[in-house]
Amino acid sequence: MKSKILYISIIAVLFSIYKVGAQSSLEYQDTTRRSLSTILDNIKTKIESDKAYLEISEEEIIRKTDSLPAFSIYKDNYFISGISLNERINNETADVKYQISIRHRLTKSRLPFNTFLYLTYTQKSFWDIYAKSAPFRDNNYNPGIGLGRYIIVNNKLTGGTFLQLEHESNGQNNEESRDINLISFSGKYFFTYNMSVKFKVSIPFLIGENNEDILDYRGTGNFAFDYMTRNDKWWISGAISPKKSVKSANLTLTAGFKISDRFNQYIFGEFYSGTGDSMLDYKKYDLKLRVGICIKPDFYSVF
Repeated sequence: MKSKILYISIIAVLFSIYKVGAQSSLEYQDTTRRSLSTILDNIKTKIESDKAYLEISEEEIIRKTDSLPAFSIYKDNYFISGISLNERINNETADVKYQISIRHRLTKSRLPFNTFLYLTYTQKSFWDIYAKSAPFRDNNYNPGIGLGRYIIVNNKLTGGTFLQLEHESNGQNNEESRDINLISFSGKYFFTYNMSVKFKVSIPFLIGENNEDILDYRGTGNFAFDYMTRNDKWWISGAISPKKSVKSANLTLTAGFKISDRFNQYIFGEFYSGTGDSMLDYKKYDLKLRVGICIKPDFYSVF
């Protein structure tokens, strides 16, 4: 009797093990199917988002914009050093150039015509770091205040337009003083999720007496493009500022390689050909190549 009970118990245990194993196998197969389905759904979502990443309603655009931090990066923030390509290389022609640029949204997008008020501040400095005593050759200060509006067509965010009042000066006295005030109109338009174009047109007023012809060397506007590779590693930009004639223009080309996916820091290079990069020496023609580090704004920002 005891033996029979023992045999029955062994058979019951073996059957339970088989049943659990079969069930685990089915659960594993089901989990695998669900995992594959999730991967396929993610791929499909990625493809669809690439095609329609801007297709959101105007209310969503405003809500998302208002939920973003009001304080952010405006233009490139960089620290770069390089040489002149049209002069003899020495401690007087090699230098460091750096820029600090920030913006702060003062209101939400609830002003008339769904506009918002914002402040900007950009400082660009030219540092003769290789010369004796390493003096700062020129510092250019550029505060501004403006109204911005996001452009939405058929429930798609296509860019933004901005009307801004700007002041720019180098903070010097007497003969080295440079200053100008501008009313500028600018815009940005996204062609695709990784390519955009920008333009800016400026109307000057109250120009400093030491630089009344500065716009002849800088131009009254510019046209620029930004392109980012699909893996978000490379960011390539170009800007052209026509002067008195179409044949004469200032050209800026930049390229940045993203150091880490977790941060927006780039190994950065800039090529500049033209006049007016520095307010102090705005008449001097520069052909410069500089490299260094850059902290960039969000690529998808419409600023």
